[in-house]
Amino acid sequence: MAWTNRNGLDMKEPRSIAIRKRARGAVVAAATAATLALAPVTAAFADPGEPVYASVDQPGPALSVPQNLLAGSLECTANVSNASRDVVLLIPGTTLTPDANFDGNWFQALDALNWPYCSVSLPEDAMNDIQVTAEYIVNAIRQIRETSGRKVDLLGFSQGGLAPRFALRFWPDARAMVDDYVALGATNHGSLTVDGMCAAGCAPALQQQRYNSAFTQATNSHQETFAGISYTDIYSHTDQFVTPNLNESGTTSLHGGGGSITNVALQDVCPLNAADHLATGTYDPVAYALAVDALSHDGPADPARVPASTCTKLLMPGVSPMTFPGKYVNLWNTVLAQLVAYPHVGSEPTLKPYVYAQP
Repeated sequence: MAWTNRNGLDMKEPRSIAIRKRARGAVVAAATAATLALAPVTAAFADPGEPVYASVDQPGPALSVPQNLLAGSLECTANVSNASRDVVLLIPGTTLTPDANFDGNWFQALDALNWPYCSVSLPEDAMNDIQVTAEYIVNAIRQIRETSGRKVDLLGFSQGGLAPRFALRFWPDARAMVDDYVALGATNHGSLTVDGMCAAGCAPALQQQRYNSAFTQATNSHQETFAGISYTDIYSHTDQFVTPNLNESGTTSLHGGGGSITNVALQDVCPLNAADHLATGTYDPVAYALAVDALSHDGPADPARVPASTCTKLLMPGVSPMTFPGKYVNLWNTVLAQLVAYPHVGSEPTLKPYVYAQP
């Protein structure tokens, strides 16, 4: 884990200020493709040849990523050391670095609350195999727990909501280290829109986020949630990328298992909210209010606790009205360029052996 101040200088003693490295350029996997169709989400194969997945208690494999890469991917504020509250781990979406996803919004908002937090940089901007990405998240959870002595609150956008669930599913030791899971527009069961985007090939991580892909079926196998973790899944009916998401049977929502769950649409709180995918994960005030409610209370978010005044706001705390328009346009430009430029493949990566029951 790196402990540096905003100017990149080494710190000999931690101070309660935000400390992060500036990551390279960024992008979110989002697209303006129209919603293709609506269908109920299913979490497993239905044919007699159904795979035999690992039991939920099968020990996780050793991490295959070199430790120096895992350690270098985690950036934390100085107040994580001996933290007085649970530490938030920010997990970016597909094509995004932490700075692109969270600088100018969540970093500044958490600074203002004086909450300890970390962010994890995912390999190749989260465009490659999510099974490898999950190892970075497992390592981050373990390291934060060891450093802070506190549990970890996971806050992820898009793939940043899906990938930690794969980590919790196949590395059972990490579950006891997590208190809250909060997802913003997560592709928990894949997306029909991604199916359209990948018709002629796409990045490996996008292949894995196709609707009901082999990867998402493995992630959701046996049970979708685990005891001791509070799950808050926040989504938007007007998300053009994560579809279907018109109700609680949509792709983001979770059902069954051992955790307490709140599945909530932004429109359940503010009916006129029109946030799209990128807005949900970067500046929407309703998404922020629901997430902070979950992180501030025992259990998942309670929409009834969100003040009605939230519906009159345009931006979440931490977003500067002066710099926001330019940054947002630049972010979208980078998104589209990344989606085109990253090497495309015709199918998703093969599932690792540990996904299946071992003899």
